[in-house]
Amino acid sequence: MTDTIETTATISEASSVENGAVLFVPLNKLKKSPRNARKTPHSDAHIEALAASIAAKGMLQNLVVEPETNADGEPTGFYFVTIGEGRRLAQMLRVKRKQIKKSEPIRCVMDTENDATEISLDENVTREAMHPADQFERFRELADNRGWGAEEIAARFGVTAHVVRQRLRLGAVSPKLMQVYRDGGLSLDQLMAFAITEDHDRQVQVYESLSWNREPSIIRRDLTRMNVAATDRRAIFVGSGAYAEAGGTIIRDLFTEDRGGYFEDATLLDRLVIDKLEGIAAEVQAVEGWKWASVHIDFPHAHGMRRTYPHPVDLSEENAAAYGAAQEDYDRLSSEYEGYEELPDDADRRLGQLEAEIERIDAKRHAYDVDEIARGGVFVILNHDGAARIERGFIRAEDEAPRPEDVEGTTITEDGEIVGEGDGEDAELQPDDEDAGDAGKPLSDLLIRDLTAHRTLGLRLALGEQPDMALVAVVHALAAQIFYRGGEASCLEIRLTSAFLASHADGIEDSPAAKALADRHAEWASDMPRDVADLWGFVAGLDHASVMALLAHCAALTVNAVRVPWEQKPNARATAEKLASAVTLDMTAH
Repeated sequence: MTDTIETTATISEASSVENGAVLFVPLNKLKKSPRNARKTPHSDAHIEALAASIAAKGMLQNLVVEPETNADGEPTGFYFVTIGEGRRLAQMLRVKRKQIKKSEPIRCVMDTENDATEISLDENVTREAMHPADQFERFRELADNRGWGAEEIAARFGVTAHVVRQRLRLGAVSPKLMQVYRDGGLSLDQLMAFAITEDHDRQVQVYESLSWNREPSIIRRDLTRMNVAATDRRAIFVGSGAYAEAGGTIIRDLFTEDRGGYFEDATLLDRLVIDKLEGIAAEVQAVEGWKWASVHIDFPHAHGMRRTYPHPVDLSEENAAAYGAAQEDYDRLSSEYEGYEELPDDADRRLGQLEAEIERIDAKRHAYDVDEIARGGVFVILNHDGAARIERGFIRAEDEAPRPEDVEGTTITEDGEIVGEGDGEDAELQPDDEDAGDAGKPLSDLLIRDLTAHRTLGLRLALGEQPDMALVAVVHALAAQIFYRGGEASCLEIRLTSAFLASHADGIEDSPAAKALADRHAEWASDMPRDVADLWGFVAGLDHASVMALLAHCAALTVNAVRVPWEQKPNARATAEKLASAVTLDMTAH
């Protein structure tokens, strides 16, 4: 383009304006040139940015124009914009927003010598955009040197505040890594990954430790390895507000969906979790009366304690009456609004209150023995979903009530009768009258073994002919070992083992699947009789479906499909695969 002539002219003087002269043309007299090389329209975001820039700093570049002529070659009074169509559209946007008038004079440079198509193409081709690294650093300087915030910078450049924050964060990346980016050693995506933290030393450390895999996800993972994601159960439990109030910092990734960022101080977060759990534990212990309460982030699976469960109890007359009244009101309201697609607010609120009342009274149908509460304790831990979880009924070894066989001077007969010192031997050796050879004479051990061996053989034969009773006997044998201390309560020599999965997979016992299994176990335990001597009657009294359900639960606890390198069990592994297919196992649910 030719050098600009240092003269100015108005629109009225246009006929005498020389090539290269500056003139001021009303905005509504400017048109898009039909010879403009750019056929793809400017984006709305680009026009927005230009409008903001012009509003803040004025027109930094002149428009280049040529006069429009009619068929006879006479000037029409309008001008085609050969260079600067984007700036013309930006000014039109300002007119639409009533920032300027449509007759606003626009500074232009006349060009009647060059080919309009060529210089339009030249304007868009022979230029080089600023390197992004320079842009990032200049944005950072605006914030640091002039004290401008993201919103003010955004207003002056016509971009969103979020975009400005991204550029400011990129401008804060270590100068060493910025130079690597300039030299082509890092991509923009990789640079954005490093910008997740402003710790230059940490950025350089991670960069120097990278292997061949330099994916942005790997960089982010390594940079946040010592931090805690906001989706972590600890962060959910404490909350970002309480963490920040305690002096914690949350790192935000401005370039990806970080779902709340990363809690920088894991030690502080753990302390806040323990403090909050201890408050809950103190309340539970004070209200329920347990001897002790212990707080842990993860459940202490190696506690080695026996666990008791609540047992069915009758409701008091007062609670029974309240339950009946609440259920009656609930049923009445449900019937009244049965055809409604959406319940009125007052009815919905009342139904919610009634549901809560029914659940509250229902919970009283199961209770722990007072003695168990006095000797037992609770674990208050952090659940997988970020909520507090209370596990009750654990008895320490030193708090166990002595079993009759542990009390000096007592003996238990074969029928389970407790006798005092000196009585046990006689009771054990005295046969029933029908089995006695001579009244008053004890049977020898050899004879007792002989007789009971024949009796055992008879039991085996008879039980093998009665599948239903065999099912009861097997379920009784399994349940006695699973739900009771000891386990020598069955004459069936079925030995149950259950692999400790937590030794193979960290955190597995706090997973939703483990919680569901524990809840199912607790439901059965709460229905079991308190004394193992009554277990036979309980199992034998169940209907067939319940017996099968209890058998399934007991059998399920023995499943072990864990593969460890020191065990070669090809047949067991094959069976595990067949079992998985048979039960249509879908691991995506877990």
